[in-house]
Amino acid sequence: MATIAPPYRPYSPALPPIDTPDRHGDSAVAVTLRHGPLAFLLRRRTPVLEIDGQGVPAYWGRVVQSVTIGEHHVHVHVPYSGLRERTGTADTTVIALSGRTVELEYRAPLVSFLRGAIGTPPQRHPGTIAIWLALVTTAAVLSCLCAGLVLQNG
Repeated sequence: MATIAPPYRPYSPALPPIDTPDRHGDSAVAVTLRHGPLAFLLRRRTPVLEIDGQGVPAYWGRVVQSVTIGEHHVHVHVPYSGLRERTGTADTTVIALSGRTVELEYRAPLVSFLRGAIGTPPQRHPGTIAIWLALVTTAAVLSCLCAGLVLQNG
């Protein structure tokens, strides 16, 4: 499913300003690349952003790339431990209209073997449920161990 640039966007302090890529009516694709707050190892990796198979210089944050009018394929992933290994792969197709900026948001997964999420903002980090289940399970096991020690010594 293709994302089409909206005809207008109401002002909001949380949203970045609308870019005018060029005075000649060109369009752009803006991708905001984000990782989870506890994913400090991902901060050291530079995400890979490709539009129509062409690499775009990317970093964690908002990247704006001028494109021609029409349909474009957007791909994002994060290199993982080697050049061939990837995590958080995500793809989408957008339709760029004259004088418009297509806003996308990419969220890296919280668990390294999951796919990333890309689309119109806001997106959620994939793997949130898995992280919560792991935390609850760990807390339950620790509680049972502590209760066992108290009952054994008491």
